[in-house]
Amino acid sequence: MRRVLLPVVALLLVAGVLAVQLANGGGRYEPLQPADPCQERAVDSQAEGIEALTERLVLIGVDDAACRLEVTREALVLQLAQQQEPTDAQVEALRAGLLQAVQEMDDDGTLPPVSELLDEALDQADLNGFVESLVRALPASVVDGALSTDDVLTRAIEDLDLRDLLADLTDQGALEAQVEAAVTQAVRDALTDRVRDLLP
Repeated sequence: MRRVLLPVVALLLVAGVLAVQLANGGGRYEPLQPADPCQERAVDSQAEGIEALTERLVLIGVDDAACRLEVTREALVLQLAQQQEPTDAQVEALRAGLLQAVQEMDDDGTLPPVSELLDEALDQADLNGFVESLVRALPASVVDGALSTDDVLTRAIEDLDLRDLLADLTDQGALEAQVEAAVTQAVRDALTDRVRDLLP
């Protein structure tokens, strides 16, 4: 009797699980749709300082580039990873996307003042001690009055060799990481160069 009862109980349990799955839509399989890159979406960062700023900038910029090229973000990343070198349209779309991201962040008030980023940039800069001390001694009001974050970011993006950067992609996951690292370094360099120009 026990040999008959166990398979029947197992069959009833499996039927119960299937019934619950079917009742909750398990009979319909619909693959997830990639996010529309033209739709604005919230972008949060776990990083801080310049890295948080550039992470958000790159995420918004890549979305905007994909939207300009009328492809999904995933399709753009895949294309770039599989090509020998990026097309002119891809390079132009990414640069325009990054510049548009700067504008959006400036418009929504999420760009920090230059003075909040300066210490971090100086920590990574290769300045002689005297110059670094002079720069650090500048009051925040002087730095922020002379320099705007959107201008520093715009100059950094315009100076980036995006063609070379995109041609060096190693895999699909590398796009954002490589662009983010390059933008972060460019922002640090632009910050220190521009602030050094403020010295008498």
